[in-house]
Amino acid sequence: MTSNRADVLITAADLRALLADGAATVLDVRWQLARPDGRADYETGHVPGAVYVSLDDDLTDHDVPGRGRHPLPSGAAVQAAARRSGIRSDVPVVVYDDWNRAGSARAWWVLTAAGIPAVRILDGGLAAWRAAGGEIETGSGSAERGDVTVGHDDLHAGALPTITADDAATTGGLVDARAPERFRGEVEPIDPVAGHVPGAVNVPSTSVLDEDGTFLPDGDLRAMLAAANAAYCGSGVTASVVVAASAAIGRPLALFPGSWSQWCAEPDRPVATGY
Repeated sequence: MTSNRADVLITAADLRALLADGAATVLDVRWQLARPDGRADYETGHVPGAVYVSLDDDLTDHDVPGRGRHPLPSGAAVQAAARRSGIRSDVPVVVYDDWNRAGSARAWWVLTAAGIPAVRILDGGLAAWRAAGGEIETGSGSAERGDVTVGHDDLHAGALPTITADDAATTGGLVDARAPERFRGEVEPIDPVAGHVPGAVNVPSTSVLDEDGTFLPDGDLRAMLAAANAAYCGSGVTASVVVAASAAIGRPLALFPGSWSQWCAEPDRPVATGY
């Protein structure tokens, strides 16, 4: 498990230095709830040399039943996607997005859980790259085929901890990373049932980020996540932001990959509302 901020995050300045030396594979993982396909945005402007990775196609296996809206892919599928994206065994990987670190945190989690080393999130995303004076490239990009080999085929038992729905029912320190109104059950725009897992506390994924989209200082994260042991969200995507934040301060935090979309689809699971 990664143990400090520099193992999980990279600044725009440090990424520029890596690229100047040709020493990084960069993946653009733009994704939003309302616009899951980020390829058009990628083609409009991206970090030079970055390859677009689809969260829905490359970091999810929609053929897996009963595990929520974004089931984890197999290690073999991750390896195939990683090689298509040009990931090499001896070159560090940097992932970024342009929306609240959701896409990049998912990529960081999936690649790391599959056993791919030296994967880091661009702190602040594309906005930080632009603010640092980074150049922008347009159009489609391509990469030479990579040679990376994954170390774990089952990401549920991979290099990062996970919990099941049954575990979530009894886990203390369970964090719900969705927006407060979804946690309280006042609105539910995606899943068929509103509410949250009983006993969970609400720590929205955006709350671990500063106004500029960078992760909060270590001290703030430690205070915010002191009692956290596991995280979930709607489908395991934005919870990865909270897991990454905890990893940055050296606290392993388990992910419930199926999250609320799995929990609320199982009729016997209890539902809580409010705080």
